[in-house]
Parts: sequence; C-alpha cells; structure tokens
Amino acid sequence: MKAAIHSLVGVVLSVTSLIPMTALAQETWQEPPDPIATMLDTPWYPGVQISPNHDWLLRLDRPLLPRLAELARPRLRLAGLQLNPVTRGPAMPYAFQGLEIQNIATGERQSIALPAHDGLRNLRWSPEGNYLAFSLDQPTGIELWVVDLARGKAWPLTPPLLNNTYGSPCRWISETAGLLCKLVPPDQGEPPVPTPVPRGPRVEQNLGREAPARTYTNLLDTPDDEALFEYYLTSVLARVTLKGDRISLSDTQMIQSAVPSPDGEWILLTTIQRPFSYQVPARLFPKRLTVLDSSGRERYHVADLPLADDIPVSFDSVRRGRRIVHWRSDQPASLYWVEALDGGDASQESVSRDAVWQLPAPFTDEPQRLWTTDLRYRRILWGHGTLALAVETWYDSRRIRVWRLNPAQPQAEPVLLDDRDYQDRYNDPGQPMLTPGPYHRRVLMLAPDGESLYLRGRGASPEGVYPFLDRWHLPSQEKTRLWQAADPYYETVVSLLNPEGTQIITRRESPRETPNYWRRDLATGETTALTAFTDPRPWYRDVDPEVIRYRRADGVMLSATLYLPPGHDPLRDGPLPTVLWAYPQEYKSREAAAQVTTAENAFRRPYAYTPLFLLTQGYAVVMGPTMPIIGEGETEPNDTYVQQLTQSAAAVVEYLVDQGVSRRDQLAIAGHSYGAFTVANLLAHTDLFRAGIANSGAYNRTLTPFGFQGEQRTFWQAPDAYMTMSPFTHAAQITEPLLLIHGAEDENVGTYPIQSERLYGAMKGLGGTVRWVELPLEGHSYESREAIGHVLWEMTRWLDRHVKGEGNTP
Repeated sequence: MKAAIHSLVGVVLSVTSLIPMTALAQETWQEPPDPIATMLDTPWYPGVQISPNHDWLLRLDRPLLPRLAELARPRLRLAGLQLNPVTRGPAMPYAFQGLEIQNIATGERQSIALPAHDGLRNLRWSPEGNYLAFSLDQPTGIELWVVDLARGKAWPLTPPLLNNTYGSPCRWISETAGLLCKLVPPDQGEPPVPTPVPRGPRVEQNLGREAPARTYTNLLDTPDDEALFEYYLTSVLARVTLKGDRISLSDTQMIQSAVPSPDGEWILLTTIQRPFSYQVPARLFPKRLTVLDSSGRERYHVADLPLADDIPVSFDSVRRGRRIVHWRSDQPASLYWVEALDGGDASQESVSRDAVWQLPAPFTDEPQRLWTTDLRYRRILWGHGTLALAVETWYDSRRIRVWRLNPAQPQAEPVLLDDRDYQDRYNDPGQPMLTPGPYHRRVLMLAPDGESLYLRGRGASPEGVYPFLDRWHLPSQEKTRLWQAADPYYETVVSLLNPEGTQIITRRESPRETPNYWRRDLATGETTALTAFTDPRPWYRDVDPEVIRYRRADGVMLSATLYLPPGHDPLRDGPLPTVLWAYPQEYKSREAAAQVTTAENAFRRPYAYTPLFLLTQGYAVVMGPTMPIIGEGETEPNDTYVQQLTQSAAAVVEYLVDQGVSRRDQLAIAGHSYGAFTVANLLAHTDLFRAGIANSGAYNRTLTPFGFQGEQRTFWQAPDAYMTMSPFTHAAQITEPLLLIHGAEDENVGTYPIQSERLYGAMKGLGGTVRWVELPLEGHSYESREAIGHVLWEMTRWLDRHVKGEGNTP
C-alpha cells in the first residue's frame, strides 16, 4: 500500500514538474551562497575629507547595508521628492555612523564623541576650516552639531529642528557669525490630513501650449498632495550662532536655499511658489529669488521664475529667465546669473545661446553683461578681479570650449583656451585646482608668477590611465608636467598644499592595495602615509583585472575589463562560464568611441549587487564591454542602434572564445537600467548568449515618448527608432531565459516597474522562459541588506541553472 502511494506521489510530482510555472506565491528573502553573504556584512573602509586649510583629515565611518525595516519607515512621495514626514529629511539618506579627526601635520587622531543617532550627514567645513558642522538624524527630527577641530570637541547647536526636505539645511556665514539654517516653524501645527473621500474628479487640461515632459515619478497627484508638499517644505530662515542662539530672519516660506555672500553681509534667498504642477518635479516649480541683508530685509528682487513645464525635450534646452544665480567667489558680494538668448530652445537656430550678467552690492546699478556664449553655458571658475575661466558645451556636437575672461573689462575679447570633443578623454587637459580665496570661497589656485594655474587630470591615453598634475602658463598656453602616477598604482591628486605646486595630497590604490591617502613632497620625493585602511574584501587580492582590446566588424576598436577567479589560467584550466555586464554609450566620433578610459591599476572590490561577486562562484566576469552607438555628422546614433549594439557584442564574444576564456554555450549578458534595456535587445536580436539578467530596465520606448537616455527626439519625430529599439516589440524573438528584477518603488525617470511587468507578461504569453522579481520598498538602485542578498541569490541561481546547466531550479 505504501509503495503504491509512493509511486502515485512520484507520478504526480513528475507531472507537476513539467507544468510551466506562470505564478509563484510571495517568496521569503534568500541568502546568496558563501562567501558572498559574509562579504555583504563586512564593513567598508572609511570615507575621507580634507579641510579647506589642509590642517585636518576627516575619517567617516560608513554604514553597513541598511535593513529592510529602515526602508519601511514612513515615507511621502511629493513632487519628485521622497520625504520622511517624522524627521523632515530624505526618506533614505546615505548617512555616516561616526567620525574621527586627524591632524595632518602630526598624524594625531581623535574620535569625536556623539550621542546615539540614526545617521550623520550634511558635513560642511567652516570657511576658514576651524570648525565642522553636520546634522545628526534622531528619531523625532534632525539636529545641528558642530566640532571645534583644534579642541576635538563637538556640541549641539539646535534641538531636532532642521528642515532637510529639500536642499542643504545649513550654510556657513563665517567662523564668528555662525550658520544660515532652514528650521521647522515653531507654531506650524499638525500636518494636513488627506480626505478619504475624493472631492471630485481629477481634471487637467492644456489649451494648445506645447509642454512636453519626461516620464518623471513621485509627482504631486491631488490637492491633498499639494497641501502636504507645502506643509513639509515650509521653513523659517534663521542664523544659528556657535553658542546655539537662533536669530529669526524670515517669516514662514517654502525655502529652497539661502546662500550667504562671501563677506557674510547678504543672503541670496530662493523660495518655491505656486502654482504647483502634477507633471514635473519641484525643481521646475515657480521660484522667487531675492537678496536680503544680514537682518533679513529684502533689498533686491532678482527674479520671479514661472513654472518650467514647457522646456523643450531637446538636450541643452533650459528654462527662460534668470537661471543659475550665484555669488562670485572672488568678490565680497557680487551676483552673477545666466539668461538664455534662444528662448531656452536648443532646437532653434541662434547665433548666441546665453548671456552671463553680473551685479555687485548694493545692487542699485544696472546689471553688466560679462559674457555671451556661442554654446550653452556650463560654469565659471573665478580667479580674481581680472581672471575667470568660462566653460560652454553643446550636446549635439559633444563640443566643449574654455575661455579666459576679464570680469573687470567685459568689453575685452575672451581668449579661447580649449576647444575639443568632450568625449575625447585622451586630450582632456584636466580640471583647474581651486583654493580658498580672500573671502574663504574656492577660487582658481595661481602659481607665484600670477599667470599660471594648476591642472589635475585623469590621464587617459593609449598606454593606460595615469593621473597627473600640470602647471599651465596662461599667456603662452604652455603646460609643464609636475607629477604623474606610475605603475603599479592608480593615484590621483586630492589637494595642492602650496602655491609653488611642490606639496600635494594624493589618493593611491592598486588592484591589491586599498585606497589610502599620502602626502608627497615633489621637490624632495619624500612621501608620508596619512592613512592605512585595510582591504574589506581580501578574497579579491589575487584577482588580476585585465583591460582587453578587440575590434568591431566596422573597424571601431573596443575594450572591456576581464576578471578571472584567483589563480585561473584559461590556457591551463580551460574556459569558464562568463557573465558580461554592459551599458552602451552614444558618441559623435569613432575616435572618441575607441578610446580606453578604464584604469587598469584601480582598486576594485564588489559592493551591493555588483556581478564581481560571481567570481567567487567560478564565473569569469567582463565588466563594461564598450558598446558605442556612434552617429557622426548629422546622423543620429540611435538610427543604427541595433546594428551597432549587436556588432559590439559579437566582437567581445569572439575575443573571449578565441582567447579560451569562454565557451559559446556558457555566456550570459546582464545589466542595470539602460544596461538592462541592452540585455533584452541583445537576447532579441542575437543568439550570442544563453541567458540574460535585466535589473530595473525600460523595454517599451512608447512609454517614454519624449526622449530617453541619449535620444532627444520624440516618439512622433522618430517612431521607427523608438519601435526598433524597444525589445518589448521583439518579445517573440527572446527565446533565451531572462531574469527580470525591479524595485517596486523605482523613482528613476522612465523605468517604471510596469516596464518589467509588461515584458514579463509578453514573454509569458508567448511561451518564453522568464522570471520576474519585484523587490518591495526598493527604488531604482537596491539598498536593503535583504534585497541585495536576494538579488545576488537570484542572479547566482539563474546563471547556475541556465549557463552552467546545473540543477532543475526554475
């Protein structure tokens, strides 16, 4: 009898195992295999900041991965923001756990005693570098604290009153005057309670006005949302002294930012105004910009910016009116701002794109035009009264130009210093070094001759990536190489300590050496270690990454970084199952697309759900195989997207097979976001891969009709490109197993969770092999320890089953 029952059960189980699984009950969180789980719970090395006066090195204890319970805390999603309604801060901020200060000259270290807290954030050095202000998250709100660095003592300046819902809550005025802060209004009352019964239908209308918008998330949706948004963003502006006194400077307003002038006598105040929008996030809402004196009285009205829900979708389009309003860092109190000369529409022909204006205190004169751009304004680096560097760029041509301006003589012709393709990394001269100026704001660092600047660059070249420090003589345009990293290290300049350019602090690392900070004397060659952080993933110390180079069928040179498990030799040990982690990019030139910009000497250890964890499971991993989508001249890159994408994938596969690294029947393609989009397309249009893993992707481009990634045309302007590029429309061609993972609360533009849901539904309906995993409470990137562990478990199990061919797990 028992034997018969066992036989019947066996038949039932056998038949059941043949039934395609279309729906699964909610599963519990799973742990990845060893040693991955242990690695996820290992602390990372500290974060580091250097004080502006170069006296202090700050060590910041990084947190472990947060638990899911932290993501489950109360959260409001309003106008593109995610808020914690209890603390009036970001819903899931990255926060440090503790801090330690180190005297750079003596090496003496001191831990800073703090009370129990939920996170340390918003770190700001005082202008002269004698103090460090920061916020402490507490269960009921956010406190402001300060450290006297010389004494190594910290104390609170406010109870939990900071309003950190939007932008930085505090900025320094000076060492003596204290900080400007946004505080919770003292008598605001309880938050509005949403009405359970709708007041009426939701109605929106448009009367012939063009107002395209990308597919933003977490927008306002109801009048109740509007009331909550206004309640939580409302603050009072106050000056907080180092004794903890609070001097009110404003009535209650929706304050976006309050920035003191370099001399501390004026305040540039930006407030959010009604009407709000249900189509765009808060950064595009109407704004009012004014200048207040130190007592809080309005002294100059800068601008009233209307709702910017009609910015054209073409890249380099901007809002109309006075935008990018800032203080000049080299002057006591001088405003500058930018205004579009082309109506803000980059698709319109225009001789000039932007005008930059300046106006010094007391703001009673007429604004003075400083610079008229040919391309779109990007930034100005201020030096002194007669020197500034101005940068303009243009996306369509990938062009960048750098000009020397004389702010004291705006009528003088600008001097062109650099003009190139900004994707041309081999000819990137680097970025100017900055230093605290006479008003303790960052200005261009000049050599003693007064005519030379210092440039630090990444140093990409055909021979590799070797960061450098140059002295740049502006009148002659000559550059002198002062220092450059050398094998086996990847070493970057962090700080330049003296005007002569002989004393620097660098961050040095190698594939085997954890990033640490060093002081270098370039005159004597002497080096001093400032830190000695240890490797958080010693298992990877014997992993030797290799930058591989190969050619695409159309002649474009490509590259990738190959990782093999420690000690594995393909010639001796044979090929391995291989995972490629991809993310394509658009280019306007073949030369720029072919450049190798991966630093082979860099320290790389897996974190979160990076595929480098798969090395521990016997996989080879290919990170960042370049898949350039090139559109030279008037040609749009995406018009040949599929052709170029598949050629790139074929080229790397051929290389891996020819070199004995991989077998053709044990290759997988994986990626996140636009990389996930790439995964689905490669499975649809090639037979190169046995399986795919797509995290947080978008697969139907008709759901992002006003542009996506590098595509600035709308669906109606380029319907063929949108349809051809959408793997959803080619779902019947995806015959390889595909694992779809998506955060249920994805906040990224365009990657709604419904994108994965609909592709899963299409593949299921067509009989494909597909698994869809939606992670509750997670956003575009996954944060909780539970979710990250589960994602790595899903990835490993999927690859073991469909690439290695192990087991019968679905």
